Amino acid sequence: MSAVDSRARAATSPSKDRIPARPQKKAWLPRLMRQKKFIFAGVIIGLAIAYLIFSALQGTTMYYLTVGELKAKGEAVYTEPVRLGGKVVDGTIDFNRNSRVLKFTVTDGKESLPVAYSGVVPDAFKPDADVILEGKFNGTDFQATTLLAKCPSKYVPTGLE
Repeated sequence: MSAVDSRARAATSPSKDRIPARPQKKAWLPRLMRQKKFIFAGVIIGLAIAYLIFSALQGTTMYYLTVGELKAKGEAVYTEPVRLGGKVVDGTIDFNRNSRVLKFTVTDGKESLPVAYSGVVPDAFKPDADVILEGKFNGTDFQATTLLAKCPSKYVPTGLE
């Protein structure tokens, strides 16, 4: 045997000094066990998305009160913002163009309440229009920060009877 053959044989034969090869994946591990971490991560992501949707909708789902309900609550609502719904009383609209303050009275059919609003007035705002107001009640009048006028449910063109 030559020296080249002995070196080639030593290179291919197992040696005690060599690092063993990396072990193969365990074939006995069930598929569900390997997918368990993906299922867990999916559940966590789903719960996070549900929480974000819930917390986003919580601030926008505010019930509006009628004038009678607002007055009945009394001092309990003086410090917190509330949403008020009602109809604009005909003949009570007063808009000051210089200060851009709109004053009017809103009613629920039984009780009425004076309102002061400073801001952009919607095109649908008119006497007898349904409105939703956001703001604070100070005991005598309602200081609105947001004015929303409901659109009529039926379109009636002008000039037709």
